[in-house]
Amino acid sequence: MTGDPFLVPVVIPAFEPPPALLALLSGLTQLGFQNLIVIDDGCLSTKALFDQIQSAHPRVHLLRHAVNLGKGAALKTGLNYALLRFPNAPGAVTADADGQHLPPDILRVAQALCHSRQPTLILGARQFDHDVPLRSLFGNRFSAAVMRALVGQRLHDTQTGLRALPASLIPHLLRLLPNGYEFELDVLIAAKHLSVPTLEIPIQTVYIDSNRSSHFNPLWDSMRIYFVFIRFALASLLTAAIDNAVFIALHGAWGNIAGPQLAARAVALLFNYSAARHAVFQSRQPHRGTLPRFLLLAAVHITLSYSTIVFLHTYFNFKVITAKLAVEATLFLANFAIQRDFVFTSREWGPPNLLRSALGRRSVSDGGTPGPFINNN
Repeated sequence: MTGDPFLVPVVIPAFEPPPALLALLSGLTQLGFQNLIVIDDGCLSTKALFDQIQSAHPRVHLLRHAVNLGKGAALKTGLNYALLRFPNAPGAVTADADGQHLPPDILRVAQALCHSRQPTLILGARQFDHDVPLRSLFGNRFSAAVMRALVGQRLHDTQTGLRALPASLIPHLLRLLPNGYEFELDVLIAAKHLSVPTLEIPIQTVYIDSNRSSHFNPLWDSMRIYFVFIRFALASLLTAAIDNAVFIALHGAWGNIAGPQLAARAVALLFNYSAARHAVFQSRQPHRGTLPRFLLLAAVHITLSYSTIVFLHTYFNFKVITAKLAVEATLFLANFAIQRDFVFTSREWGPPNLLRSALGRRSVSDGGTPGPFINNN
C-alpha cells in the first residue's frame, strides 16, 4: 500500500470540544496535513469555536449534524465523506478532538497506513505507564481482557480513538449499526472477522485536566460497549435454552436420547445460525461460505454431545438431563471460539470486492505477509 501520509484524510468527531481542538488543527496544518475533516456532532455551546475554526482554517472540511447523534455516527459521517472526497487515499485516520492525540503521533499512524503491505487496521496504543486517570486505566484493562477472552484478539489499547482505517475496510464499517462509543469496539470486531490484521503503534499518553473534557460516561457507556460482548453470550444462552427445553419435553414423551437430541438440536440450529450470523458476528459473507462450516461444526457438536451424554449416563449413572446440561456447558466455550474463528471469519484480506464495486478501484491488497508487529490472533 502506498500514498502520501500528508494527504491521508484525518477525521475528527467533535461534540462540545475544548479549545484544544483548535490547537490540534493548527498543529496538524503546520506539520503538513492537507485533508482535515471535522464533524460538528450537534454542538450548541461551542458554536463560536467552530466559527473560529472556519476562520482560522478555511481548508478544513467542516461537516455538521443538526443534533447530537453519537461518536459512532460522527465517525461514519466523516469516513463516508473521506471515502467519496478522497477516493485515491489508502484510507483515513481518526483522532479525538480533546487534544489527547499529538500531531506527530497522528503522522506516525498515517505513515504506517501508507507503508503497510496489505490492508491493515493501525491503532495508536497508549502506554498507561504513569499519571493515568483511574477510570481510563480500569476501562482499558478490562476491555482488553474481555476482547482477548471473547473475540480472541490480544490488544493493548482497545479504546484508543487514534486509528488508521484502510480504504477497503471502510465500506463495511459504514454498515455497522452502533452510533455511540460502542462503534469503535465494533470496528475491532469487524476487522477480526474480516481477517484484516491489526498493528498497534505506541503513542504518547496525554490526559488534559484528568480527562475531564471527555464525554465518555464510565458507567453508561461501558455498559453499552460491553453489550457488544453480552450479545455473544446471549445468543448462545438462548440457543441452549431452546435446545434444552425441546430435549426435556421430547425425552419425557419419547423415552430415549437420540430422537429428542436430534430434534432439539435441529430447532436450536435454526435459531442459532440466524442469531450468530446477524446479531452476533454481523457476517455479510454469502451463505455458501458460512452455512457449510456452520453445519459441519453442528454435526461434530451433536456427535460429541450425544456420545458424551450416553457415556456419562451408561457408565457413571448420570441422569440424562444432568448429563445433557453438564456436557453442553462444557462445550459452550469451544463452540463459541470455533464459530468466532472458523465459521464466521472471512479467509480473505479485507471486505472482498466491496471497494472495487463501489468506486471502481483495484484492491489495495498486494498479498504480502504480515509484518512482525501485526496482531491477527
